[in-house]
Amino acid sequence: MDETVDPAALELEALTCRVPDRTLFEGVELRLGVGESVAVTGASGSGKTTLLMCALGLVKPDSGTVRIAGAALGGMSTRRLARYRRQHIGMVFQFGELLPELSPLENVALAALLGGMRRAEAYSRAARLLEELGVPGGSARTATLSGGERQRTAVARALIHEPTLLLADEPTGSLDAENRVSVAELLFELPLRRNCALLLVTHDEEVAARADRRVVLDGGRLLASELVEGRK
Repeated sequence: MDETVDPAALELEALTCRVPDRTLFEGVELRLGVGESVAVTGASGSGKTTLLMCALGLVKPDSGTVRIAGAALGGMSTRRLARYRRQHIGMVFQFGELLPELSPLENVALAALLGGMRRAEAYSRAARLLEELGVPGGSARTATLSGGERQRTAVARALIHEPTLLLADEPTGSLDAENRVSVAELLFELPLRRNCALLLVTHDEEVAARADRRVVLDGGRLLASELVEGRK
């Protein structure tokens, strides 16, 4: 009897993306399973964030395939893509992108409400996540929280729909040294704790070193970090 193989959380196959004056990357291949973390590093302008946006389905590559949980994003209608993204992908941005006038609870619950979750469930799930991630309760506006607490709130928002894939774009880039360490530790614990995969883009070598695997976007190719180091 053949064994059933679960699809990867993320598969990038022969991915190519061009801008008017150059090719950002070409023939990119990457497979990321549930429970795994991968950090992408590379020089500024190398295409790291664009690669992340391809995985999120906000940028359509010139060629190649992006699969999330076994489904190719390229063939989806706009409506289906938005629904599938909400079900399977969570995103953490460098500056959190939270609404400062709302409380952390309201920020996290809002993401669930916009996805159609019932109010009671949205607020209950948001409260549990915030408690798990160490964000203070209460009605204080998000603007009054520390940088680390705001970023933990952003992580909770990304997890509210229990995604298959968690994406993070420079998630520690705006934090001080202490919060950088605590948020990095939190993020790299999540794949096993929350049964998801993590793809993280960073300039921070210490943060990247925490990942299960590290790859470098170099000269339009996605290479194992050891190969790049070996050429120097």
